Amino acid sequence: MKMTRELKTGIVAVSVIALFIWGYNFMKGLNIFDGPIKTYVTEYNNVQGLNTTSVVTINGVNVGKVIDIKFNKDPEKRGQLIVEFSIEADFEFSKKSIAKIYSTSLMGGKSLAIVPSYEGEMAKPGDYLVGEIESDIFSSVTEKLNPLQAKVENVIVSADSLMTGLTDVLDAKSRENLKLSIERLNNTILNFENISKSVDKLIKSNEEKLEKTLENTELMTNNLAKLSDTLVNANLGLTIKNLETTVTSLNKILKSVEEGEGTLGKLLKDEEMYNNLTNSSKELEELLHEMKLHPKRFVHFSLFGKKDKGYKSEENKE
Repeated sequence: MKMTRELKTGIVAVSVIALFIWGYNFMKGLNIFDGPIKTYVTEYNNVQGLNTTSVVTINGVNVGKVIDIKFNKDPEKRGQLIVEFSIEADFEFSKKSIAKIYSTSLMGGKSLAIVPSYEGEMAKPGDYLVGEIESDIFSSVTEKLNPLQAKVENVIVSADSLMTGLTDVLDAKSRENLKLSIERLNNTILNFENISKSVDKLIKSNEEKLEKTLENTELMTNNLAKLSDTLVNANLGLTIKNLETTVTSLNKILKSVEEGEGTLGKLLKDEEMYNNLTNSSKELEELLHEMKLHPKRFVHFSLFGKKDKGYKSEENKE
């Protein structure tokens, strides 16, 4: 059977149209030869550079591509972006799964990752998934630097206000006084430095004496330690106990004397005995005085055994 020119032209035209359709879908991430493709939808306020050439991954495995990105026509969601993506792999996940935009490199490439969840009802083609955006390193730095920048600006404003206030307070006279105070403080510091040098020289010049003093101190400490050991070994506790016993006995004696017991107590407490002793002392003193003045009245001594004719007693005189 011979093919006519018209038939050949028709076959070529159909092939070109089929190839065009396949190429168009392939450029959109669809492959019509892979069988039915499951598509899902998510929504973002900002896609962070995600485009229709971005891949879709599940647990790091490429499972599809982003098909379309368009603005939401709902007036209440004006400005939000609807992202449609395809899943070619036969993989099931629930409607609670999350479609997260993340950075694939430091150059800013973006991809869409499905964070699968297996709880609840399984997702079907055309279902809506919750969209999230993972912060990259630059976004994280920017988010952390923005509050810091605001704080730095506040500090600068406060410092500027403080400097303005100081300028208003510190007039020419105050600035001169402050300058003078700083000069005096410098002089004081210089004096302290000189004193420190003098003390250093003094220590160096008397270093030998200080060493001897420390040696003597150490020797004294050792002697005190030996003395302490000696006192402990000398049964000091028994000696102190005996001393306490002696003091107790002495206290008892003093108490009995104070209460008038015994000879010494009666002597201290009995007034009549005290008077008798006083009178006896006086009489004894008079007797000694008389014996000293007239010893012959009390002592009779003669070589010849004769009495002193000239002696007369006080009674005969009377």
